[in-house]
Amino acid sequence: MLRTALRPRWLGLLVVALVLAVLGIIAGRWQWSVAHDVARADAVREVQERPTRPLTQIVGPHESFPDEGSGQQVSTRGEYAGEPLLVVNRRYDDATVSWVLDRFVVDDTGANLAVVRGWIPAGEDPPSAPNGTLDLVGSLAPAEAPDESGGSADGELTSVDIAQLVNAWDGDIYNGFVFAISEDGSESAEGLERLPPPLPDTSLQFRNVMYAFQWWLFSVFALWMWIKMVRQAARTDQDEAGEPAMSMEETT
Repeated sequence: MLRTALRPRWLGLLVVALVLAVLGIIAGRWQWSVAHDVARADAVREVQERPTRPLTQIVGPHESFPDEGSGQQVSTRGEYAGEPLLVVNRRYDDATVSWVLDRFVVDDTGANLAVVRGWIPAGEDPPSAPNGTLDLVGSLAPAEAPDESGGSADGELTSVDIAQLVNAWDGDIYNGFVFAISEDGSESAEGLERLPPPLPDTSLQFRNVMYAFQWWLFSVFALWMWIKMVRQAARTDQDEAGEPAMSMEETT
């Protein structure tokens, strides 16, 4: 078979098969990327089209975080209490920053809601939250897992870990936190920059995933066809080489 495969004709067809296989791999990877992009766009659009709802309609103090709660915009009324905390060693636009985390006491329940008001450059002191009762609109997010990798000092955390906040704040607490979007209708905040709500988790878009696998199967098929054709040609060569010998045996 190797002798047949090394003939110019089959080497030329091998080049064609390899080109087709490479094109199929490239096309499959492009469809895989499209699957991610389409899924992300669909998820973002679905979240953005949700109406802002009162916090009390979505989750209550100590209740489990709702399955569809991530990214849901909520509104509530209350006031900030205590000193701000810093969630350190976060990344934003390729820079190390600190999130400014404040305790917000919700009027309707009297429970504590963790609010990420925005970010400041690493090493800076956090600004104080506004005083008095105000209306808050934010994007809901589930609590983060504990993170001890970077250690923490007084007034600093390494993640928005509700279990830590329970020990720091008196009273009931919500099992989740909010990225502040506006306070009393203002989207800006003095002394810090707002954090855009994170994109929701997304899964692959099924149709484009299937297209990707079809292209990769096409790549495998091109190489398989070349191997099959070479094997068939090698068998034909062997049969033709054996015919004269058979004829001589028959005449004796």
